[in-house]
Amino acid sequence: MTSTLSDRWDCRPLLSGADDLTIVFQPIVDLASASVAGYEALARFPGTAAPDVWFAAAHEAGLGAELEGLALRKALASLPDLPPNTFLTVNVSPHLLGAAPVAAALAEPATLRRVVVELTEHMPTPDLAGLRAQTAALRGRGALIAIDDAGSGYAGLQQLAEIRPQLVKLDRALVSGADTDPVKTALAEMVGAFTSRIDAWLLAEGIETPGELAAFARLGVPLAQGWLLGRPAPHFAPLSPQAAQLVRTQVARAQLSDSVASLLRPLRQHGVGDDDGAPPPYVVLDDAEVPVELVLADPRTGAAYRAPVSLRVPPSAGVTETLQRALTRPPVHRFDPVLCTDRTGSVVGLLRVEDLASAAAAGR
Repeated sequence: MTSTLSDRWDCRPLLSGADDLTIVFQPIVDLASASVAGYEALARFPGTAAPDVWFAAAHEAGLGAELEGLALRKALASLPDLPPNTFLTVNVSPHLLGAAPVAAALAEPATLRRVVVELTEHMPTPDLAGLRAQTAALRGRGALIAIDDAGSGYAGLQQLAEIRPQLVKLDRALVSGADTDPVKTALAEMVGAFTSRIDAWLLAEGIETPGELAAFARLGVPLAQGWLLGRPAPHFAPLSPQAAQLVRTQVARAQLSDSVASLLRPLRQHGVGDDDGAPPPYVVLDDAEVPVELVLADPRTGAAYRAPVSLRVPPSAGVTETLQRALTRPPVHRFDPVLCTDRTGSVVGLLRVEDLASAAAAGR
């Protein structure tokens, strides 16, 4: 006879000897501040089988609610030790949210403030109206609601529309290799646009490489989680200095790629009267080293001509904003290059309107 999951992984001993089920905590990182925003509580079991196998075996044996209730009780028991200004996320199957063992576990804490209840999409949820009422009751006790593994499974967009979560976790399949797959990036961007419309936070789950981190930093995703940033631990571990530095570096690079700094072209500088016969383009500085005019080449004839400095921006200026400012100049200067200067007023380079337009069209 073919053995079932519940034959191979019998969860009944776990329910009678609950010490065999342990909880570990994986950090969730706020990318903007390079700090831990929260922790996900994850169940761990004896042996080599993954947690998903144990929960599947419990569901097959009709003990799914009991095992999820046990995991919830153990996770929520750690709330008094939760570091300040962080939250704790716990996983619940939507179809078990109203089951007695799960409801009892969620009722044990005096408040669910700082708790995020993640609704997995691993099972169908036929009664969305009932689920909506259950999540409203949890919100009334201070909990936030998250949709786990968004973009996969049964619930999909319907569950997102009905539940209106405050946190949306991208499915790992959309995160893995997103830096080299434009389709995954586009899908993640689409989910991100949806979450911003409903005032929810987007979390990229399962980040394992610097490239993946960079991709979601460029998309402006606020929260991230994965082995690259911190592995599950039996305590609330802080973000390591190495991980914090990596986050800061990737976020800084992402911000730079959204600015005009990456579009700068080199520009020679000449003083007044020192520029005779020099080939364009270059900028003319007065005696106080203030840029006063640009010497440019006519794109049709190549002949040099002079134009006033009609727009100056810092290297941190946004691409779209700079393009808009350039195109609102008087028509005679509308397509002249834009001068880029640092905070001291020193010239750092030139920006062509064509480059700004191409970058803006590419979504930068």
